[in-house]
Amino acid sequence: MANKFEFLRSALFRNLAILLLAWEFVGRMDWVAGGALPGLTEILVQFWADRGDYPGHVAATVYASTLGFVVGNVVAIGAGIVFVLFPTLMRLTRGFNIAVFALPPIAIAPILVLTLSGMAPRVALAALGVYFVTMSATVVGLSQYDTRAADVVRAYGGKDWLVMKFVRLRGAVPDILSGLRIAAPNAVLGAILAEFGGGGRWGLGTYLLGSLGRGDPARLWGIGLVATLIAGLSYLVFAVISTRTLGSTRSVTLNTAIPDADGDADKPVLVRVAISAGAVLFPFIVWWGFIKLSGVPDLIAKTPLGVVQYLFATDTSHIARAKLWAALMETLPLTAIGMIAGLSFAFLLAISARIFPGFIRTFMPIALVTQTMPLVALTPLLVLILGRGHSVTLWITISVTFFPAFVLLVQGIQRVPHSVLDLPRAYGASAWNELRMVSIPAALPYLFAATRLTVPRALLGVMIAEWLATGTGLGNLLNQSRGYLDYAMIWTVAAVSVCLSVVFYYAVLIVERRTLARLGMQAVE
Repeated sequence: MANKFEFLRSALFRNLAILLLAWEFVGRMDWVAGGALPGLTEILVQFWADRGDYPGHVAATVYASTLGFVVGNVVAIGAGIVFVLFPTLMRLTRGFNIAVFALPPIAIAPILVLTLSGMAPRVALAALGVYFVTMSATVVGLSQYDTRAADVVRAYGGKDWLVMKFVRLRGAVPDILSGLRIAAPNAVLGAILAEFGGGGRWGLGTYLLGSLGRGDPARLWGIGLVATLIAGLSYLVFAVISTRTLGSTRSVTLNTAIPDADGDADKPVLVRVAISAGAVLFPFIVWWGFIKLSGVPDLIAKTPLGVVQYLFATDTSHIARAKLWAALMETLPLTAIGMIAGLSFAFLLAISARIFPGFIRTFMPIALVTQTMPLVALTPLLVLILGRGHSVTLWITISVTFFPAFVLLVQGIQRVPHSVLDLPRAYGASAWNELRMVSIPAALPYLFAATRLTVPRALLGVMIAEWLATGTGLGNLLNQSRGYLDYAMIWTVAAVSVCLSVVFYYAVLIVERRTLARLGMQAVE
């Protein structure tokens, strides 16, 4: 086993070294868009020239993301514990939790900047970015506990809170640590997004925004790589903590939806209807309460009723609806195409991982960089290479959707029992026939779970590309509204983007449950 890990490590470093050498050669030759991809040494030279700029910007980003990470995870772990102890409350807040998961940060960032001051928008967006991941991990870990150990505690008179303390929380440590590991880069992305649109003086997002107009690829790549390094280190910190604490790593796939509350089926119909209605209304109650508690003037902050009035009850409502509809018609097709392309790419990679493991070892360093590099830092670099057409939008959308889907699909293929695979192998089936006849059908629940996971990420990728590159769609409408101080449209775009993500999420979930029920399979929650 040790020799196997040593071989994999040496192969990874060898492939990474080849990739870096190729990058340097291609960059020095100016083969990509006339120098849009500079060589690594050119980036390092520019970084050294700008070394005085980085400490203040890095410190601001790290401070905001760390504080948001702590706040968001404390709330998430506490919420996970409460949800497990009171399943009905989990069902009641399901709509809110899914809305947080589906929330495009680019849409909510201007809202937070308008309603909060100082570092608060950065901290809040970083906290929102980590909440769902850690809360889901906590619920999974607390739900999958050793019932025999719990029976021992109860046999000695222990109540539910003692079972939670001595059994569930201890058993959930691997899942919570895995959640923290995934959530850490999300906190960095949230802080940078808030900096990018917040108008502050310090932060990598602010530094990136100020450098866009200079057209210096080496500087933009330096900022992007520093942001990637921070996100990657945040992931690595919790990977090391997990390894040191648990003694070994543990592969955990986080739930992509809140599990169904136990016991709801036995409740009266009126109670179930009331809980479902409450789940729908709760996000709007939180929205209204946030505005009232923040004390922001009505001119800036818009309640749900204010957004409805803006769209349907004013003299300019028809103009607002026309703008919104035109933006939607530009954003939605690209979102659908990008999501399908990302899922298809992930599916092909998952198959390749089974048939050609060496190819995946070569590809993984590139994939990990694209996942840890914050989108706001990645987009200007892709614009330099691809221009401002639809191609850059599709590339960004694919880059943010394929990796989570790839991880889920690989897990689904790998979880097929060996006893099931023995039959086609006994008949001499090829690796492809084995995949086609057994592994791929068995991974169908994971394909649906990957689809649910990629829907909000695809919308986020398209909106960021529209905001920073193409000047079209919802992202551009959001950016224009900020410039025109059209606060009502800002709130409208944010609300519509969240509602779209939630609707698409539930649409996939409904199709998934009906399809898998017809096939006699269980959904991956």
